[in-house]
Parts: sequence; C-alpha cells; structure tokens
Amino acid sequence: MKITFLGATQEVTGSKYLIEDKGTKILVDCGLFQGDKELRGQNMDKFPIEPSSIDAIVLTHAHIDHTGYIPALVKDGFRGAIYCSKATYQLSSIMLLDSGRVQEKEATDLPLYTEKDAEYALQFFKVVDYDTIVNIGTSLKVTLIRSGHILGSAFVILSDGKQTVTFSGDLGRPDQLTMKPPPYLEKTDFLVIESTYGDRLHEQGDSIKELGHIVNETVEKGGVLIIPSFAVSRTQTILYALYLLKEKNAIPKVPIFLDSPMAIRVTDLFCDFKAEHALPPLLCDDIFDVATYTPTAQQSKKIDTLKHSAIIIAGSGMVTGGRVLHHLKSFISDAKNTVLFVGFQAEGTDGRALVEGAKEIKIHDKLYNVRAEIKRINTLSGHADYNEILEWLSHFQNSLKKVFVTHGEIEASRSLQKKMEERFGWTVVIPKYLESFDLD
Repeated sequence: MKITFLGATQEVTGSKYLIEDKGTKILVDCGLFQGDKELRGQNMDKFPIEPSSIDAIVLTHAHIDHTGYIPALVKDGFRGAIYCSKATYQLSSIMLLDSGRVQEKEATDLPLYTEKDAEYALQFFKVVDYDTIVNIGTSLKVTLIRSGHILGSAFVILSDGKQTVTFSGDLGRPDQLTMKPPPYLEKTDFLVIESTYGDRLHEQGDSIKELGHIVNETVEKGGVLIIPSFAVSRTQTILYALYLLKEKNAIPKVPIFLDSPMAIRVTDLFCDFKAEHALPPLLCDDIFDVATYTPTAQQSKKIDTLKHSAIIIAGSGMVTGGRVLHHLKSFISDAKNTVLFVGFQAEGTDGRALVEGAKEIKIHDKLYNVRAEIKRINTLSGHADYNEILEWLSHFQNSLKKVFVTHGEIEASRSLQKKMEERFGWTVVIPKYLESFDLD
C-alpha cells in the first residue's frame, strides 16, 4: 500500500488521504480547505490526480473540512462509491447542500460547485454499518468503528491483508455532554492521527456553570448574548446546557433563539440516532425545545430589533459566514452585549481575530468597532487535547510502525509529534502536502 497526503498537512482543514494498492485507489475523506483567502483558494486548484481514477471514497465523518470537496470531485468525473455511516449520510445530505448554496453565494466567478452539484453527488453515497467489512477492489478491506466525535463519526480501518492503516478522523473526548466517548483500539500498523489540540490542554471546569455565569452577567447588563456555533454537535451541546440551567432556574427566563437553518435541521435529526449520543433518550425532544427556531430570513431579521436581553445561537462557528454576521453587525459595537465562542477558531478567521483581541471587524465590507465583551468557553471542544490523545494512544497493544500527524497547525503537530516519540518511541512523521509513503 501507498499513502499520499492531499490535504490537512500542517493545517487544520482539507482532509484528503489517498491510499493506492494493486491498481485500486481509495480517498479517505474529501474535505474543503477553510480559513483565510489563500487557504480557500486551494479549493479552486486542479485536483492532484484524475478524479475518475479514484475507485471509492471512505468518510470518517460529515464535517465540511472532511466532506465538502465531494461535489467538486464528482463534478470533475469521480463516479465511485462513497462509503460512510448512516448518520454521516444524513448529515452530509444537509451540509453538502448548504455548502453548495454558500459556494454559489460567495463566488466572484464560477462557483466551485452548486447546490445541484451537491444534490447529484449524494447519489454516490453508500451507507455501511459500523464493524462491517467492506471489500474495495481486489485487495482492500475497510471497516468503520464508531468514534464518538459527532453523530456518525468513525475510525476508518483499512487493510490489504498484510498491513493495516487506521484513520482517526477527528478524535472525540472521553467526557462530553452530548457524545459517547471514543472506544479504544488495540492494534494497527500505521496510524493517521489528528492534532488540532496537539499543543494544548483543555481547561478543566464546569462548562454548564460557566455558561450560566456568562448568561447572568449579560442579562444583568441588559445585553444580548451571541453564541457563534457549529451546526453539528456544538449547537446541540449548548442547547442541552441551557436546558439544564433552565431546569435548575439558574438563568433568567430570556428568549433563546436557534437561528441557523442548518443547525435546526441537524437538531431535528439528533433524536433519530439515540444510540450514538449521550443525551437521556426520553428527554431528547424536550431538551431541544428549549429554544425558539427561526428558520426564515424574516424571523432572523426580527431578532435584531429586540430591545431586551436574549440568547442567539447562530452559525457560523468561526464567524466566516452565516446569520451570525448580521447579528454581530447589530450588537458587537455595544458594550452591554457579549459574544461567546465555544469552539476552535482557525487561523485566518474572524473568530480567531476576535478571541485574540481585535478592536474592529469587517463585516460585508464595513468596519465595526468591537465593544461587546468577547468571551470563550474552552471546555466544550469535541476534539481531544494532547493528554486525551496520548491516553487514547496508550491502549494500542503493539508498537506502531509509523504514525502520521495531520489536521493541525504546525506548532500543534510538532508538539504532539515530540510527545508521542518521547512516550511511545514510535516513528512519528508530519507529512507535507502531496508527500507519499510506502506502507510496508
């Protein structure tokens, strides 16, 4: 087998890993590059190999940095099967169509792909059960193992009968509010591991209590709390935390708005997969009734006319687009308001700029002074920190032949590389873009 790294190399987005064996080509994940203009521009570059030569795609999970390039690949000639879990297919049916609409809206020339392109690509998806072997080509076998990062997420285990390579996708955490912990794996020859938080430890603390404090502090000032949030998992976690706070009468009775059409559709889907998450099954529907859903643009605009306190949960989570931008235009220049970040903010995004203390922000070509209080809760991440990664790795019972560290900014990847080498004595590599390795 041979592996070539087509994305997520010394950066957090664009996951694409090509496996070749005896004439068969499999792409593990097929994500968009996200972040600053230069990174996004890579999506428009010619794909490194002929799309029609790829036999299959296997997905770890539905996040756009792992799936968002699929419609472009299909548009350019890919016609193989796209294997994934049932929940990943359901989420991709929502997220890829949304991505197509975004591509159309933001294109200055021809879009990378359209909503129709995304809809066409969905016909190539094939749902497979967890823990079931899928044969691809003459020699390769693929298995998906539930991984606990988001609904449908899986470790991808690929074997040629002699060697096994495992892809972590995004590694979940052992103690999450909404998702079950990732299971331990005992054996693989090669491992591709993410390193989003490879140089950091998550803060320890009571995230629900911290959220309650921020809500109360904002309401006491008569302000509005804006929470930029990712549609999948993070939004549902915030809703669950707010539900628990309201049940305990720990926060005032202020309106809570879920103002993201995609997050609304994902939330509606969440209770269909009770076996995959950690929410109390009998309370699932009640938990998500904590918010008022505002699916239409008219309902969303009405929120900005409020003259009293409220909580607004809106996408996008890194403030790179979506309805949160309109709310920030209305509220970010008033000191009584709060903007609360609850997830990773990639380099080059407005979210990153705000958490690093930006005094002004450009939204839709206009500059706005940042007077609202910028807060961050660092305990809600769905990505394992370096201690949690090392603890998960410690359960492998064999000595790994080689580990490839991807999906992280270079400082994070190098930090994790060093820690793994020191603790386990493994050969750990940070691959470069288009770099190939023989797996033997």
